[in-house]
Amino acid sequence: KTLPFGTIVRVTAQWNGKSVDVKINDRGPFSHGRVIDISTAAARELGMISKGIGHVTLEIVSYPQ
Repeated sequence: KTLPFGTIVRVTAQWNGKSVDVKINDRGPFSHGRVIDISTAAARELGMISKGIGHVTLEIVSYPQ
């Protein structure tokens, strides 16, 4: 919730090692205990559409200029 808008974050699924880079564009997540909400397209790339939620690691790739 504290990263600047436009920050690129690499989200990696812990159960299968797949990663996707996403851009921070809102101040979610709005559910207690979650650290990031991702788009349907990003969830599809991570293989978590059927899971709905999952454990991920986050890595900052770049900050906005």
